[in-house]
Amino acid sequence: MQGAPAGVIARFASLGSLPTDTPDEKLRKEILVLSAGFITLLAIMWVVTYWSLGLLSSAAIPFIYQCTTIINLLVFAKRKKYRFFRACQLSLTLLLPVLLQLSLGGFVSSSGVVLWSFTAPLGALLFGGRRQAVGWFVAFTVVLGLAGVLDPILNSQEAQIPSTIHVLFFVLNVLGVTGTCYVLLHYFVSEQERYARALAFERERSERLLLNVLPEPIAERLKLGESPIADGAVEVGVLFGDIVGFTPLSESMAPDDVIRLLNDVFTSFDELALRYRLEKIKTIGDAYMVASGLLQADPGHAEAIARMAIAMRDEINRRGERTGISIRIGIDIGPVIAGVIGRSKFIYDLWGDTVNMASRMESQGLPGCIQVTDRAYRRLSNRFVFEERGVIEVKGKGPMQTHFLIAERGAQAPTTPGVGGPKT
Repeated sequence: MQGAPAGVIARFASLGSLPTDTPDEKLRKEILVLSAGFITLLAIMWVVTYWSLGLLSSAAIPFIYQCTTIINLLVFAKRKKYRFFRACQLSLTLLLPVLLQLSLGGFVSSSGVVLWSFTAPLGALLFGGRRQAVGWFVAFTVVLGLAGVLDPILNSQEAQIPSTIHVLFFVLNVLGVTGTCYVLLHYFVSEQERYARALAFERERSERLLLNVLPEPIAERLKLGESPIADGAVEVGVLFGDIVGFTPLSESMAPDDVIRLLNDVFTSFDELALRYRLEKIKTIGDAYMVASGLLQADPGHAEAIARMAIAMRDEINRRGERTGISIRIGIDIGPVIAGVIGRSKFIYDLWGDTVNMASRMESQGLPGCIQVTDRAYRRLSNRFVFEERGVIEVKGKGPMQTHFLIAERGAQAPTTPGVGGPKT
């Protein structure tokens, strides 16, 4: 039951809102509706008091405000005409307190009820914005000055109101105006803070999504407006891995199971890339691309990409016992061009002969093997165990010497299927 009053207030506040409203528009409408409803309820006290004192004309003024506001709210709820509703309410709050003061005989006799007119420029600031608020504040200044000019004339026509009522209404008018201002500003600020927190959460989520697509330094450069981004690196390790047997396997599986298997495999590769501090570039179907030594100088980057290749092969070998899949991996180490091109669905990508050669090493390799170029072999041979594959015809390059990476020196070398020759 504790949430019931809050729910009723929330529904009342949103009676004029539209699904197409922005958060800011929705907030302004809600505050205006709540303030109109609050002042309408508060006006009961003025109506009853002045009526009981026999001041019927004075009682009629807040009563007119109540009736007009109720009609205005009903029209707003039906037609959703915010500008008309706002103009009506601000006009009422500006003019009727002045008329009430005039009917009671001036500032003292009315207990300064003209203070309520200040809610018009304040409301214009909250409900319309700074530009509109200036005009309403000027209007408030004019009516306040007019009340001051007429006050000496009206002193002779003071309404007969007991002094205790004078004091009580002074307190209520000051407290009512300041309290209304405080409540409206408190609600406005609290809602703005809530929207700010939601915006910060969405911004953080967008940042996380961006960093899932791009390396952090590249994302920062894009946010600073750099486009296109183009970098060159003299020595980068490039690895391509392609799952062998995945296509025929996927034809016998439900779509959910295919995606689950591929996600499971690539998630394990992502964890390896994070462990070895490498940069995942992209996935292409059931192929995975990763690079080392790309964004920062790292003398051990080549060894790191070799270790990741071994870990990827071993991971797929373990899964192959259940699924029948295996993996081909190709590595080359050399210069690349890196960058971001385009304006939509962009990625940080690599180009150059090193990329092409790593791709060829994968596509012309053997299942369960890590095939590397001769220059990658020379870079890694002092730390890793290799088997020479010999000279093969590489598409677009002709005959080339290639090698199979087996294991890191000092580690137990696994049996490489279909490969013979001396270990080097």
